[in-house]
Amino acid sequence: MTMSIRMSEEDQKLIRDFAKLYNMTASEFIRRAVMEKIEDEVDISIAEQAYAEYKADPVTYTHDEVGRMLGLK
Repeated sequence: MTMSIRMSEEDQKLIRDFAKLYNMTASEFIRRAVMEKIEDEVDISIAEQAYAEYKADPVTYTHDEVGRMLGLK
């Protein structure tokens, strides 16, 4: 699949030059940057949900307690 984005010549040059520093094509750099952004947003959403669950029921366990619960100790 091919996608197109519009940007200024200045932005294109900056992206090409930056990608070249890391031996990547501009396309590979943009793809990686977009995928990292998506992953970061998903991680933030999961963390916010976990924190909300913790605030609703703030029970915590030590590593030893979890080990015993799982039959590892």
